[in-house]
Amino acid sequence: MSNRKRLAAVSTVALGAVLLAASSPAGAAAPPQGIQNVIPITEILAYGQKVTAVAIEYGADVNPRTLDLASFTVSDSLYNFRFNPIADLTDPTKRADRTITAIYTNDTPSLEEDQQSDTGKYVIIELNPMDPGGSTVIAWNGGVKVNPDLQTRVIQNEAIHAQPGNGQGLGATIAEGSSTEYVPTQPAMNLLYDDFVYERYMTTSGTDVPYAYWLPADYDPSKKYPVVVILPGQGQGFLENATGNNEGVQVASDIPAVAWLQEEWTDTDEDVIVLAVQNRRVGTSATQANLMVELVNWFTTQYSVDTDRIYASTVSYGSTLAWAALATYPGLFDGVLLTGGFAASQTQANAIAASATPIWITHGTGDHLLNVATTGQTSFNRIWNAYITLGKTPAQASKLVKYTEYPLSAFYEPDQHLAAAPTYADSSILKWLLAQ
Repeated sequence: MSNRKRLAAVSTVALGAVLLAASSPAGAAAPPQGIQNVIPITEILAYGQKVTAVAIEYGADVNPRTLDLASFTVSDSLYNFRFNPIADLTDPTKRADRTITAIYTNDTPSLEEDQQSDTGKYVIIELNPMDPGGSTVIAWNGGVKVNPDLQTRVIQNEAIHAQPGNGQGLGATIAEGSSTEYVPTQPAMNLLYDDFVYERYMTTSGTDVPYAYWLPADYDPSKKYPVVVILPGQGQGFLENATGNNEGVQVASDIPAVAWLQEEWTDTDEDVIVLAVQNRRVGTSATQANLMVELVNWFTTQYSVDTDRIYASTVSYGSTLAWAALATYPGLFDGVLLTGGFAASQTQANAIAASATPIWITHGTGDHLLNVATTGQTSFNRIWNAYITLGKTPAQASKLVKYTEYPLSAFYEPDQHLAAAPTYADSSILKWLLAQ
């Protein structure tokens, strides 16, 4: 098993000692002064992973009664790999302050659903996830990867006080306010991303295929679970050299892998196994599809999978692997959701109609990379017409192949190529897939 890697933010700062504003009890050792650690907390949203909170560690329990939204300033790079050149990542003019939405204390560097303070030495700063800054995925080597050097910065504007011994007053000052910018000092805590296991599968041809998987927390081998196979876009492929790595980007880049872990996305409490494949972008899509299918067939023997409920969900280039697999391995998938993908060939459409595999195709009307008329619409029309040729009625054909097209207003970021964003916001589509 490969080591699970957390998103690293390894820059360090010199933390100067700050004198106590109030003396410690006689005989008690003074707590360490100043900020001890800055720990980003990330979340994966529709358009990918971003910093949505920061945990600040101090040397003693913090008095929460002295904290307010003005106690800190958090800023981040406005860089977004979908829109900006990589030079913007570290450009000091391409930064902005984040909107702080909550601040409280905790005994661990983790979020509290109620946003209420618990006794602890961590100050948790929650940020508006819709802020433009804080994306963690960056352009790299012709594709994308998870950034090992986050650009999140924190300024402590006001003095931070320890919990007073008698519960009254401010308590000793454990960190003076200043204009010093603090960078992350520990690896990020990555919500859901860190719950995946990252592995490689060696195929019979000698090619290893990186993959990530997630099992339900209460996984029971005596039960059978549906599995959703995630086939990501071109940039999320394995693009480094044969001995290198690009772990986890297929989970972090957009919502499809982690949505199935969250009832607020799926609108169902059914447990689902997720398998996110990271095919190297080497060779034809048919070659890559063969490797993917070998991995899927092996994986489903390792865990308790309902072999009548194996599904695929694709983003962009991942559609080409799905089309090839659907045509060559009929019956492998029991339902497929294709978002913002390439066109199915007529031969592939005929094979899909012959196998009667349910398909739902979604696409952005203004997709700037894959013209909707020659991709999404063409795929739907070819498959629908293939059903009619086989004698299906229009109603029967429309039940087996569905199509949804999204206008610009459906995208909260101006990237109409990522049809997965509005698609996954519609839980009825996700429930449709699980019902096949």
